[in-house]
Amino acid sequence: MNIAFSPCPNDTFVFHAWVHGLIEGAPNLNVTYADIDITNKLAAEGKGPEVLKISYGALPWVLSEYALVPCGGALGRGCGPLVLTKEKTNDPTAIAGRRVAVPSERSTAYLLFRLWAAQNVPGGVGEIVVMPFHEIMPAVRDGKIDAGLVIHEARFTYPSYDLNLMTDLGSWWEEDTNLPIPLGAIIAHRSLDKNEIAKWARASVEYAWANPRISSDYVMEHAQELSPEVAKSHIDLYVNEFTANLGEDGYAAVEALLGRAAKEGLVPEFDFAALR
Repeated sequence: MNIAFSPCPNDTFVFHAWVHGLIEGAPNLNVTYADIDITNKLAAEGKGPEVLKISYGALPWVLSEYALVPCGGALGRGCGPLVLTKEKTNDPTAIAGRRVAVPSERSTAYLLFRLWAAQNVPGGVGEIVVMPFHEIMPAVRDGKIDAGLVIHEARFTYPSYDLNLMTDLGSWWEEDTNLPIPLGAIIAHRSLDKNEIAKWARASVEYAWANPRISSDYVMEHAQELSPEVAKSHIDLYVNEFTANLGEDGYAAVEALLGRAAKEGLVPEFDFAALR
């Protein structure tokens, strides 16, 4: 079976056991490691593997071909995207009409940013520039961009770039909805049995939790030069109860995010029943 997910520590931690043939009855995996912007595009173009990790923000575009798997993804609290600036300010009006770098326009981070900006930035921001997430903080630091929307381990490392935290979009979302943040979704082609995929993914998650040291070499091999301490913080933050089982709170969070985004015209309208 072909699968694509990012080389980030949470994904490699979750799928280590399945990738290495440690889950009884699960098919062998042929893995493509790719940034989430790439997997979003692969799914939208119908050229992706049978199973992919994509952003929840990209889900409405692919639901006709792919089903949401209620296991293996990333939702949580205290793990939202950040808006960073070089200027030391937390006044959102400072980025009105300014250039903002984002890692993708089909991402939860982008949807949260646009929903937040609609409430807090008079007249809206200016140009949106899409760039790989690892290039965003240097671009803000060097004055090439006015603000940056960052994800993943950037929440731990941005102080080393001498950048300012304007707002934590996760905190904003949680205060506004009292729901977790839907970040990364596991999807499976509708020709497959998504319950089987969920069973194997859940077994891989549970194996990782029971044997955290066994996956460490694999995690660090793909950790994009992160320190072991940052990689562990990344896993602790993004691999949680929602990774094992989306549950009713998880589904409610997905419906809230995508429902609001659809009303703002940020994603296509879709039938919520397709999420189940």
